[in-house]
Amino acid sequence: MPNKRHVAVGKDSGLTSYIERLNNMLRQRIARLVRKTLSFSKKLETYIGAIWMFIHHHNR
Repeated sequence: MPNKRHVAVGKDSGLTSYIERLNNMLRQRIARLVRKTLSFSKKLETYIGAIWMFIHHHNR
C-alpha cells in the first residue's frame, strides 16, 4: 500500500476494530477460509474468485 493511504496504529487507539471486523466478515462469509470440510475446493482460482467477489460486494 502507498504510504499516503496506510497509517500504522496501535491497539490502544481503538482503530483496529475496523480491520478485525473485516477479517471476521471474511471468515463468516467465505466458508472456504474456515474449514477444509466446508465448501472445500481444490483450485486456487476458486478461492481467489470467492475473495474477489466478497471484497467487491463489500466495497460497493
